[in-house]
Amino acid sequence: MLVSPQAPRFHPRASTANSARMLAGLLFAVQDAEDRQGVLAATLPFAGVTVIEYQARLLATAGASQLVIVVSRLTPELLGAIARIGRRGMSVDTVRSAGEASARLHPLARVVALADGLITTDATLAPFAAEGGDALLVLDAGSASPDYERVGGGLAWAGVARLDARRLADVAALPSDYDVQSALLRVAEQGGARHVVLAAGEAGAGHGIERRSAALEQRSRAVMMATLATRPGWFDRWVVRPIAGFVLPPLIGRPGSTVAVTIAAGVAVLIGLGLVAVGYQTVGLFAALAGTVAAAMGERTAWLREESRLASVLAWGIPGATALAALLLGRSIDSRGLSDSGVIVALVLIAVAALVERATDAVPRAIWWATPPACLLLLAVLTMLGMPLAGLILATVYAFATLSAAIELLRRKA
Repeated sequence: MLVSPQAPRFHPRASTANSARMLAGLLFAVQDAEDRQGVLAATLPFAGVTVIEYQARLLATAGASQLVIVVSRLTPELLGAIARIGRRGMSVDTVRSAGEASARLHPLARVVALADGLITTDATLAPFAAEGGDALLVLDAGSASPDYERVGGGLAWAGVARLDARRLADVAALPSDYDVQSALLRVAEQGGARHVVLAAGEAGAGHGIERRSAALEQRSRAVMMATLATRPGWFDRWVVRPIAGFVLPPLIGRPGSTVAVTIAAGVAVLIGLGLVAVGYQTVGLFAALAGTVAAAMGERTAWLREESRLASVLAWGIPGATALAALLLGRSIDSRGLSDSGVIVALVLIAVAALVERATDAVPRAIWWATPPACLLLLAVLTMLGMPLAGLILATVYAFATLSAAIELLRRKA
């Protein structure tokens, strides 16, 4: 939803019970692209969307419900991007000055600002969405490209800032010929904003300010690898990520690639489940495992490309495929007379795994904790070794251990 310039101001005496926790995003669409005349850098294509849509997605993931975009002009590409952002549930305002931006924000809001053309990851942004005073992400000016603004002390601004909304009012009091982004950075620096140094590996993980369309494809691949590397489970980091490094680069920039990966994942899972059902347990489990790996890559690609429904389907499909594989394995074990409790153990595993998913939503996951694909890998390996029932039992014990650890963390948190 695009709010008109006459939208009402927030009243300073409004209730602050919820506004103290309000998180708003501040974006900039002012600079032109370096290799496309007349095109704003914020509207360059990135991972199937535009740069500014990707930035808005990061802020929405961090918890922002309001977005203010400082613009120099409203191009058709920018208007289209703003409309798509608004349809995803965020309140979007376009402004041309700090005074207008200040009028749109509650004075007690926490504002996370991203530089014009910045590409980063949700892991880099997350600390700035937390409660706290003004903070600037910085890096050594000697190693920074000319696109980064210098802040003194041999440092450059790395493009992310947490600011008090009142900083915009301070900028509005300056002469009218100022650049809003630069002036806001100077005001925050003079106000004693805390410096947060960009981690050494983040620059190589896709973080950077980019205004060239030719370089954005390479950066999108780096961001994809970085998001997979920061997933909490060992399976995503050590199994999915290495495979994605070979498979995703030629696909990520192509239209329809997410759908293609989703179809491939679904076909592999269905073939695997069918093979397990007819008694080819090992081959079937590994085929289903290959499908879940493809689904994990597809889910991350869909997240990058703002394909929310497809990402949700894939996210639910991974545990669903694992549950069906465990159930069919238990049935196959029982039908061969190897046991009369294979299905029961599989049902217990499914129930415990469901509780794990529920419990771990509220606490940070440890890298060793069980995930559905990790349990499926355990089933496949032990079945290959001729111990399918032991695989079900061990996967259940693994899930129980994870659930116990999550409950203990929840108790400490309470």
